[in-house]
Amino acid sequence: MAPLTSHFKRALVAFVALLGMLTLYKYSRDASADLVAPPRSLPIDVDEIGRNATIPNNGLQRAAMVALVRNSELQGIRSTVRQLDDRFNNKYGYPYIFLNDEDFTEEFKEGIRTLTTAPVYFGKLSTEHWGLSPYVTEEKVQEALKYNQNRYMYGGSYSYRLMCRYQSGFVYKHELLKDLDYYWRIEPDVNYYCDIPYDPFKYMKDNKLIYGFTITPMEKLETVETLWETTRKWMIANPDYLQDKSFIHWVVNEKSVYTRCHFWSNFEIVDLSFYRSEAYESYFQHLDRAGGFFYERWGDAPVHSMAASILLRKEQIHWFEDIGYRHPGIGHCPTKPEMAVRCVCPENANYMQRSVCKRRYGEVNNIYKHQALELAEMPDKQ
Repeated sequence: MAPLTSHFKRALVAFVALLGMLTLYKYSRDASADLVAPPRSLPIDVDEIGRNATIPNNGLQRAAMVALVRNSELQGIRSTVRQLDDRFNNKYGYPYIFLNDEDFTEEFKEGIRTLTTAPVYFGKLSTEHWGLSPYVTEEKVQEALKYNQNRYMYGGSYSYRLMCRYQSGFVYKHELLKDLDYYWRIEPDVNYYCDIPYDPFKYMKDNKLIYGFTITPMEKLETVETLWETTRKWMIANPDYLQDKSFIHWVVNEKSVYTRCHFWSNFEIVDLSFYRSEAYESYFQHLDRAGGFFYERWGDAPVHSMAASILLRKEQIHWFEDIGYRHPGIGHCPTKPEMAVRCVCPENANYMQRSVCKRRYGEVNNIYKHQALELAEMPDKQ
């Protein structure tokens, strides 16, 4: 064989070098691909949610995390989503639904989309659901706002009352929630202290639970002065809506005095068939006609809690003791070693260890329907 010419040798070396560079480039591309997050699921049209977001996938429930939030609260809700993804949802990919009485800005949408790989949806509230109740007058509402302005927090806030009424009777009627079986309410600027190594939605379903909570404070009396009186009248007029047994003793004691205990609904995981039931709708409509959402300051927390205690049994309500959680003002962190090992909590996150309403929750049990009606028929001694 003739010896290789120097020109051919140089060409061969160049070819081998080029082949090596291509191989190295391919390897580096493959390795870096593992470091890039998978493409996020972009929001899809409202009428497609049933096909895309809520049909069970790999064992998921028809469920989502839902927030009523303003554009100005972007950073607060980003913090919440980041924590939920880190603590729980990165293993499941449940959708997030964001609702607003105004159009969401592109800045808000992109701020959420870049944060999570879970499906995200943005919806606007209908004017039919967000606004002044048809059963109150603007003049009397303004009088009430002025009177209550310095009596308690949000005493003079009109928008806060709109929010409480919406969360009490309309959020679960939004088009984006129409195919959900469960929802987990989330809010801006809250903290989730613990890893959640299971699916709370599936836990609710497997254990036939209807309402789940984390914190049980006591409501300020001035905000709900006539709530129990109004509720008593509904119970007496609608006894057929009551179960054979209920957990009413948690919210009303044996002397028919309203305890003001409630589930803090800024965190709640709920089987939405409860809110969609004829009984709950009848109760909400009765409250709305009474005007207390505006003339007083009936919050969705005492309303949800009153309804759950009257219409459900204790075994249908669940304390998510293992989910460490803080909403500005009150925090809870589990103390049982098998739960606390999954948490990183500040020192003051121990509200439930001293909560009067949590202690009552552990002490009282269901009572029979006729006993509940007897309580309703007793005069309110509050």
